[in-house]
Amino acid sequence: MSAGLQRRIGPGLLIAYGVGIMVGAGIYVLTGAAAGAAGMWAPLAFVLAGLVAVPSGLSFAELSARIPEAAGDSAYVEVGLGRHGLAVLVGWINIIAGTVAAAAVLRGGVGYLTSFVDVPPVWAITGLGVFLIGVAIIGVLESLALAAALTVVEVIGLILVIYAGFAADPVADWAIPLPTIEWNGVAAATVFAFFAFVGFDDMVNMAEEARDPARTMPQAILWALGLTALLYALVSLAAVRSVPREALALSERPLALVWEAGTGTGAVFLSAIAVAAALNGVLAQIVMASRVLFGLGRRSPALAIFHKTHPRFGTPVLGTVLVGVAVILSAFTLPVAALAEITSQALLVVFAIVNAALIGVKRKQPLSPFSVPVWMPWLGIAACLVGFAASFWGAGG
Repeated sequence: MSAGLQRRIGPGLLIAYGVGIMVGAGIYVLTGAAAGAAGMWAPLAFVLAGLVAVPSGLSFAELSARIPEAAGDSAYVEVGLGRHGLAVLVGWINIIAGTVAAAAVLRGGVGYLTSFVDVPPVWAITGLGVFLIGVAIIGVLESLALAAALTVVEVIGLILVIYAGFAADPVADWAIPLPTIEWNGVAAATVFAFFAFVGFDDMVNMAEEARDPARTMPQAILWALGLTALLYALVSLAAVRSVPREALALSERPLALVWEAGTGTGAVFLSAIAVAAALNGVLAQIVMASRVLFGLGRRSPALAIFHKTHPRFGTPVLGTVLVGVAVILSAFTLPVAALAEITSQALLVVFAIVNAALIGVKRKQPLSPFSVPVWMPWLGIAACLVGFAASFWGAGG
């Protein structure tokens, strides 16, 4: 096996990868959990989650231009803070968080699949997981091309959901004045919603396979984050307008309920689109986590076995298989909402550390091909700490 990744990815595929991993990461599955916690104010939770994500997104954009390595966050921490042990820990948190995120999305996607295909969930989880491991091994361009195709399908599905939600008769709570804001519920829903923005941080792990990363990585991150935030705001608004809170909270296929409420017809095709979205999210997380392992292998002798690629496919096969199997096994354990909350809390800690790393990098190397204001990473740290505190506040409420 060789030890080099291949630069085959352009900006279009990167943006599609980012949108796909973010949309696939939660909106088809977590809308119900957010509505159950925050009720009519679930859209506010998505807005707040987006605001928490933006400063860190900008910090990641600058770091990906400065340090275009597959290890992503770990490389940033090692360069910016000079802490190898912390860098390795951050890498493992990312790997575990990506595995848990993929497990949550896979479990949610199978919930949609079993609504129209009579297949045992265990076999569905295993079969889809093995298929995605195979795609990830074959090649990064092939993986991202499939992800881009699935992204188009899932965005079309979300546009149809938005249409159906605003065409439906409004629920009783959709009235002026709106119900009083349940701040504990909004805080809890913001944690779920933040999980739905997981993805821009994963994009940076593809920098070593991107053409001209100093230019394309920041552009792709910002475009993906903006497009996704717009979709989330409209979809969550359509959902709480058209379906009662209790029904959304109890459903494993909340957006199918929105379609049925707005059109009066079955949502088999929408469930199929949700399965495509889940496949996209799972594939993206497997690709990401295996690249983090590859990057850690470069900097850590103990993990050097993972810093190898297949001579034909140019992909880190060992890391891909390890992550993929862990995803399948994890999908059999915790419910989606619990998986999402754990992932969100872990990533908020990582994002705070990465923002601190950017502060260190800026002090050492003032010039960069893409730069954000010096106060941006400080704002990112503050937003992450607020989000982390909100997760416990919401849980306590």
